[in-house]
Amino acid sequence: MSNKSKYVIIGNGTATVGAVEGIRSVDKNSKITVISKESYKAYCRPLISYFLEGKTNPSKMLYRNEDFYEQNNCTLLLGETAESLDSDSKTVTLKNGDKICYEKLLIASGSSPFIPKFEGIDCVPQYFNFMTLDDAYALEKAVTPQSRVLIAGAGLIGLKCAEGLAKRAGSITIFDLAPKVLSSILDNDSSEIVAKHLENNSIKLLLGDTAVKFDKNKAVMKSGAEIEFDVLVLAVGVKPNTDIFKKAGGQCERGIDVDSSMRTSLPDIFASGDCTESFDISSENVKIMALMPNAYMQGKCAGINMADGESDFSNAIPMNSIGLFGMHIMSAGSYIGDEETVKSKNGIKRFYIKDGLLKGFIIINDTERAGIYTSMIRNKMPIDCVDFDALKQTPTLYSFGKDYCKSKLGGVV
Repeated sequence: MSNKSKYVIIGNGTATVGAVEGIRSVDKNSKITVISKESYKAYCRPLISYFLEGKTNPSKMLYRNEDFYEQNNCTLLLGETAESLDSDSKTVTLKNGDKICYEKLLIASGSSPFIPKFEGIDCVPQYFNFMTLDDAYALEKAVTPQSRVLIAGAGLIGLKCAEGLAKRAGSITIFDLAPKVLSSILDNDSSEIVAKHLENNSIKLLLGDTAVKFDKNKAVMKSGAEIEFDVLVLAVGVKPNTDIFKKAGGQCERGIDVDSSMRTSLPDIFASGDCTESFDISSENVKIMALMPNAYMQGKCAGINMADGESDFSNAIPMNSIGLFGMHIMSAGSYIGDEETVKSKNGIKRFYIKDGLLKGFIIINDTERAGIYTSMIRNKMPIDCVDFDALKQTPTLYSFGKDYCKSKLGGVV
């Protein structure tokens, strides 16, 4: 069977929602086909830990209203996999053999769990990933109040999984080869604060250590320790889903190469979200930035350009916001340049400044209005244009001066 659609989107996450809204801002009527490997409408993946905690449910996790696809004249193919694409004939072939023709294609295929080649992993009776709603459903069934849970990986995914399971499981142990938690986004001081907080919430940490092999329900560690467990969660990392694009001959490094309009090296093919790599203006390097805000903005930019509008997304930066057992953690940008630190009773703010610009920050607990700092990084606002000493303590628009406040707020200040 062959179908024709002006716009075809592979994937159904945050970037896809942005793309649909971008297309519809220019082209109100042409057909959009969305190919979704998962069997659910677009939902907020970071909420799966809250689902395990019982703080939300799948209907509340939807990224847009239930009728989003119908309202935007989208044909949604749930539970279908795009197997290959041919950029010459402009067709996408599904796993079931169906072919879909496109005029413009967006690859928003996201990422998949990275599974290390642990010896004996296939003999572990119960091991899981933690990226999708199906993963959360599977863990919900597997974990009992007596379960000893072992989590491989002390990054964002592993720590959120621990929080989600904390009240369901008998015990939780996390190991990571890195010597600190959240090693990709925190410095040593802030990581130590988070680690102590986790331990105060009964999470056992084995840092600087990793499993060398598994023997059913036992992990043999590099340090020589042996850990008995009932449930294993693999949260070591993710890898971008780029195979379909690579096999079609597209330019790809770790992620799909895109320009600031989200165009790829193949004609009429765009890419957005976790499967891409883009230019980080804070570090001035090209990297993968698997983050929901960037994914949405990339998707919207791609959608507008697919519909022959004009859009540019050229101020991407790494950003993270995470809550763990009541502790709030935010980071953005790159940790280069001179450090300036503000300590409080409950946390820490650390700013990184280079060439008169705020390049990055790490904040623990005092995160209110931290978006002001993010905006400074994105817009490359010189710190000598603001009262930065006051801004470090309390982020407020008034630190930007009267003229700025009038332009943003209007009226008399």
